[in-house]
Amino acid sequence: MTTAARTAPRLLARSAQAVIAAAAVADVFRAVALRDHYLHPTDASLNRSGFISMIFVYLMTLATVLFLVWLARSRRNAHELSPEATVPSPGWTIGAWFIPVVNLVVPRRLVLDIGRAGSASWEKRDTTLVNLWWAAWVAHALGLTAANMAAPGSMAFLVLTEALMIAAAVLVGLVIERVTAR
Repeated sequence: MTTAARTAPRLLARSAQAVIAAAAVADVFRAVALRDHYLHPTDASLNRSGFISMIFVYLMTLATVLFLVWLARSRRNAHELSPEATVPSPGWTIGAWFIPVVNLVVPRRLVLDIGRAGSASWEKRDTTLVNLWWAAWVAHALGLTAANMAAPGSMAFLVLTEALMIAAAVLVGLVIERVTAR
C-alpha cells in the first residue's frame, strides 16, 4: 500500500471525528431551541431554532459525507490488505445507509466486515464497540421518532435522545479510531 493511502485515511478519520462531534453538539443546541420554540412560540424562538437547525443540518451533512468517504476508503484498504476476506462491494458500502429498514441493520454488519478484513487482530472488544455504537445510534433514531409522536415537548425524551446522540457520536469516534488504526 502506498504512503498516501496509509496517511489519507488518518486525516479523513480525524476530520470525520471532529465534524461528527460538532454535529452532535449542534444537535443538542437544536433540540433545546426546538423545545423552547414548541413551549413558547415567538418569532425570536422561531428564528433561533431555525438558525441552529440550519447549522446542524450543514454539520450533519458534512459529517455524513466524511464518514461515508472514510468508510469507503477503509473498505478499499481492508480489501487491499486481505483480498480473500469478505468485504462489501463499494456500492453496497454506501448504498445500504440510504435504504429504509435495511439501514437499521446492514451498516453495522458492513463496519464489522471491514474491521475484520482490515486486521487479523480484530477482537471481541472491537465488535462490542461497534455493537454499542450501533445500539446507541438506532436507539437515538427510534427514540427521536417516538418522542416526536408521543410527547414533542418532553424534557425527559429530550435528555434521553440527546444522551443517546452524544453516546453514539463518542462511540463512532472510537470505532473510526479502531478501524483506522488497524
